[in-house]
Amino acid sequence: MDNPDKILIIQTAFIGDVILTIPVAVILKREFPDVKIDFICIPSTKILLKNNPNVDNVFVFDKKRKDKGLGGMLRIIKLIRSFDYDWIIVPHRSFRSTVITRFGKCKYTVSFDKSALNFLYKYKIKYIQHKHEIIRNLTLLNPLGLYTDEIVRPVLCPDADDEKFVEKILQDCNIKNDEKLLTIAPGSVWYTKRFPEFKFAEIINDFSETDIPVILTGSKDDYDVCNEIVNLTKHNRIYNLAGKFNLLQTAELIRRTEILISNDSAPLHIANAVGTKVFAVFGATIPQFGFYPYGEEDKIFEIKNLKCRPCSIHGGKKCPVKTFDCMLGINTNEIILELKKFFNN
Repeated sequence: MDNPDKILIIQTAFIGDVILTIPVAVILKREFPDVKIDFICIPSTKILLKNNPNVDNVFVFDKKRKDKGLGGMLRIIKLIRSFDYDWIIVPHRSFRSTVITRFGKCKYTVSFDKSALNFLYKYKIKYIQHKHEIIRNLTLLNPLGLYTDEIVRPVLCPDADDEKFVEKILQDCNIKNDEKLLTIAPGSVWYTKRFPEFKFAEIINDFSETDIPVILTGSKDDYDVCNEIVNLTKHNRIYNLAGKFNLLQTAELIRRTEILISNDSAPLHIANAVGTKVFAVFGATIPQFGFYPYGEEDKIFEIKNLKCRPCSIHGGKKCPVKTFDCMLGINTNEIILELKKFFNN
């Protein structure tokens, strides 16, 4: 089989899913330096691919708004056909992703055996539950003769303007460039994936006598959650910066941070991408789903051997057994101890 000239990657899921798909482009560019790699994503994740040397073009599929319905699918199918791709690689397992791939008129298409309408793909790769999502996604390259078991770090590329913007916000908070930072990302779309606000406050209050700045980050939707944490703490250097940064600026903020404390959500994947140590808190979901932090010094905090856990793949809006033991049972002293070990060193 000849080396490919043009490859399309389709990943129209959430922020973390796009981040964990980027290594597919990294490996393809490494193995086929002259290949053209295009990417289809949703509007909110497009910025993650900005400035990325491994991606040539990014196309937006606004499946929830402008491209909702048959008309939007036909538009994106027409776009795909116009580029005459050699390969289409689809980590996203949805019905919609399969349909636009099938009618995109590409000879070689590949996705997982658990994808909707998987019989429409030329190649179907076994979805291995316990593998990290990056490694799972990289198995989609097997039909191209590429095999790896390494976790390839995603590439995120904040530019000089992003760096200046983050630096200005930190300066406005009287945070110096050489100060160590503790950043916390307390938000999640799913309630059962969120460590309770009072638990985060317990951790921060233990640091109230230190001069280490604590930054709360997230989207504008996380502002109220972050504000509640602020109101529960007595630390005099805590800053609610939720909604201040776009995703690449958030990556730059986290890059400047010593440790990120995060739920099972996108910020932990951003931290891994930029090489920042992660303390990850898992509640309704489990690391065995494949979305765990993989840095050598990363820590996972969870309640193991809880019969009701996991209660779903993504988490839920409420605890199905009405106890929330998976989060309430996590002892913040364990997290505090690990934080003190790190900062004391």
